[in-house]
Amino acid sequence: MPANRSTVLRRGVAALAALPLLTLAACGYGSEAKSDGAAKIADGAEKTDGLDSVKIGYFGNLTHGTALVGVQKGFFQKELGATKVRPAIFNAGPSEIEALNSGSIDIGWIGPSPSINGYTKSNGKSLKIIGGSASGGVKLVVNPKKITSLKDVEGKRIATPQLGNTQDVAFLNWAAEQGWDVDAQSGKGDVTVVRSDNKVTPDAFKAGSVDGAWVPEPTASKLIAEGGKVLLDESTLWPDKKFVITNIIVRQAFLKEHPKAVEAVLRASVEANKWINAHPDEAKAAANKQLEADSGKALPAGVLDPAWKSIQFTDDPLAATLGTEAAHAVKAGLLEKPNLKGIYDLTILNKVLKSQGATPVDAAGLGTS
Repeated sequence: MPANRSTVLRRGVAALAALPLLTLAACGYGSEAKSDGAAKIADGAEKTDGLDSVKIGYFGNLTHGTALVGVQKGFFQKELGATKVRPAIFNAGPSEIEALNSGSIDIGWIGPSPSINGYTKSNGKSLKIIGGSASGGVKLVVNPKKITSLKDVEGKRIATPQLGNTQDVAFLNWAAEQGWDVDAQSGKGDVTVVRSDNKVTPDAFKAGSVDGAWVPEPTASKLIAEGGKVLLDESTLWPDKKFVITNIIVRQAFLKEHPKAVEAVLRASVEANKWINAHPDEAKAAANKQLEADSGKALPAGVLDPAWKSIQFTDDPLAATLGTEAAHAVKAGLLEKPNLKGIYDLTILNKVLKSQGATPVDAAGLGTS
């Protein structure tokens, strides 16, 4: 007998919980980021909140450019004084959430879907979103020999990074709006969804095993370099062409015990975003330099330049769009209707913004008060 809807939703949540922890290191959570010495501790600096270190997680994606630049240019280290910045790189949201829950990291840059899943699975006890970082930078790139219009996507094989991740949910929602039926768990239906790590998707695209991909930067631009064409920029589907792609989360116990350290990281994030927006070419180079330090390989200009242009760096977490993305996950059958009240605590961020004469940001009714 077919399962009822509540059973399907529970299976969806269980499947997300069971996703493998895809870390870059053989042991532990994430791999340690490297720097070229730009983040030296200043003479006479004092520890923040008495901490020896603050552990910060992020992905090796340009959509995490705030963190990349913050590490490379020393913004985090400057604000934390003698408290050592210890960055770690991840390639999947579930592994970063697991690292946060275990205390392996304290603060992280991450997408909205893992944030929602982490918060709801812990009954609101795991994390808080404390700031924004980036909007945009997600595209549907296709093989122009096989797909020339949106309707041509039907019947094709489209890659997304991972079951239930932010881009997977976005593509499933878009496909449903086209009137196509797709089983979220198996990816089978009027369109076949192929869950493929961003690292291998360009090779799969080049080999013809997928016909396109709904992916973040720089993967989208890597596909374009392989002959792909942008069929759809996700930003065109959102009001004002803005939607959260990366936000900042913190372990709730760390937020409670070390608010000064959290404030220091948020000051650094705001300063990094300000510098990125004022010096786009230098910022692009700095982000690429950190990617090279972390992975051993820099992005070529043909990938880096268009990818960087498609991302907006912002302190605003764009909270209203997170609520919409949660609704999309529910619609796809990957999440039971969540209670997101309290997922945001923007108190410290707004304190930092106010001190700089900037406009406070809003939690769209999903804040702590």
